Amino acid sequence: MAALGSFKAYLCDCFKMKDFGPLKYFLGIEVARSSSGLFLCQRKYTLDIISKVGLLGEKPSGFPIEQNHKLGLATGELLADPESYRRLVGRLIYFAVTRLDFVYPVHILSQFVQEPRSEHWEAALRVVRYLKGTSDQGILLSADSDLTLQGWCDSDWAACPLTRRSLTSWLVFLGHSPISWKTKKQHTVSKSLAKVEYRSMETITCELKWLKALLLSLGVQHPKAIKLFCDSEFALHIAKNPVFHERTKHIEVDCHFVRDAINKGLISPSYVSTPSQLADVFTKALGKLGSLSLIIFSPSWAFLTPMLQLGGGY
Repeated sequence: MAALGSFKAYLCDCFKMKDFGPLKYFLGIEVARSSSGLFLCQRKYTLDIISKVGLLGEKPSGFPIEQNHKLGLATGELLADPESYRRLVGRLIYFAVTRLDFVYPVHILSQFVQEPRSEHWEAALRVVRYLKGTSDQGILLSADSDLTLQGWCDSDWAACPLTRRSLTSWLVFLGHSPISWKTKKQHTVSKSLAKVEYRSMETITCELKWLKALLLSLGVQHPKAIKLFCDSEFALHIAKNPVFHERTKHIEVDCHFVRDAINKGLISPSYVSTPSQLADVFTKALGKLGSLSLIIFSPSWAFLTPMLQLGGGY
């Protein structure tokens, strides 16, 4: 506390500042403190969006996006006012900061901001109706943490119906708290599911390497290999097999990068079944029952408490 007081005094000498005490609200994010940790949610921001769209009297939706949707192949009429769709999607993107169940729906909706159609607008309104029933959900950053990293990676092969590029996603935990997640299309089209999964492993390895260096700069040592969970046995075989096959030449750099991380003790990849893959929710619309199974079949019950805070769809 003495060091904190000295640092705040130094900042006040350099800049015109005021100390408002413990953080409670910042840029639409509400912070609640307890002995369990920090709970982050965006309830006020949620109500503002629902009010602006005019859905305060609508019935809430049970899940954010339809399972097996065909939004990429929509042929409906172009919106007369595309700016309203773009503003709504822009507001929804900010929810991915505290709502992991919004990552995939926002990823899908943001692809059509150039020429939104009526189906896209209806899908965006469904997300808002889902938001209405889960406005008090958020993320719990647990105070009881051993400060060890864990990674989960997944991919959806040829997910885009227009370009047939695959989808990569990852989720990183610090202790029992989610701290990093992402969903993104891969840059190239791949004809092999194993290579798509392996590229997903390479992407999260970069993230884990950076997070480990960040923790070290904060004085947190992470001597053990970081557990990395993947649901592709083929990708794990490529990572552990030192003999290159002719068909893996175009991902040779990725192979060397992941294998070097394994040899240096940075990561320790292992297999996890698809029903227990926590990153699966970032690659496809699971629906209500699929989202519930993500909790029921979780390989570690320690994830149950924080994952229940991620959103109403869980």
